Amino acid sequence: MEQLISGRRPVLEALKNHQPVEKILIQAGSHGSSIDRIRELAEEERVPIAEISKQQFAELGATGESQGVAAVVATRSSVPVEAILAAAQKRGEPAFLLVLDEIEDPHNLGALLRTAEAAGVHGVILPRHHSAPLSAVAIKASAGAALHLLIAKVTNVVRALEELQGEGVWVVGTDAAAASAYDEFDFDRPVAIVIGNEGKGIRRLVKEHCDALVTIPMYGTVESLNASVAGGLVLFAAARARHRKGQ
Repeated sequence: MEQLISGRRPVLEALKNHQPVEKILIQAGSHGSSIDRIRELAEEERVPIAEISKQQFAELGATGESQGVAAVVATRSSVPVEAILAAAQKRGEPAFLLVLDEIEDPHNLGALLRTAEAAGVHGVILPRHHSAPLSAVAIKASAGAALHLLIAKVTNVVRALEELQGEGVWVVGTDAAAASAYDEFDFDRPVAIVIGNEGKGIRRLVKEHCDALVTIPMYGTVESLNASVAGGLVLFAAARARHRKGQ
């Protein structure tokens, strides 16, 4: 199967990382250094380029921020959870995963994937159902980072957590009612961070299978943060702890 990704940066990332790009579509009249680089990389990768009219481009259903560039890419396959653990072992690092429990907004999904990649996460676990798809919108929001990450789509998140725990990975969930603050937790260990749904948070059964719960203290009048912002704070707290260990 194929999907359409749009935006200059995501398309550049796909080409740089030798993703299975079938074709590049450029809206007539689009110019700039990134367009030149896309053309150059497409030639190197022997990917055909088609220039199409503004109307044809709009009919593709690309996002409004497509910047006049889209790519037809073969859909990435989901990997098993053990492949993520194997990737961490190959890099000689304690496992570092992100688990997204029913994130529904593709922009939040993309933002979380972008942050995860920047924080050095080895892979992400998504529920196969009741989750925003890894669509062109999500890939665009991730600035192409989604193309770098190993992603496991699982039927049962609880079973995936049990599998991780069986391999010595600590599962840490975010919860507003938790007693411990996220920046007080010792992330210097194999860890999987769970971020819950934008409105409902982590589901009860998933929460019950977490080894620890952490909260983000709030000092203003709002009661919670956007899921992608909350995820970013916790992911980089963990990343700092891991980085300090390596120094």
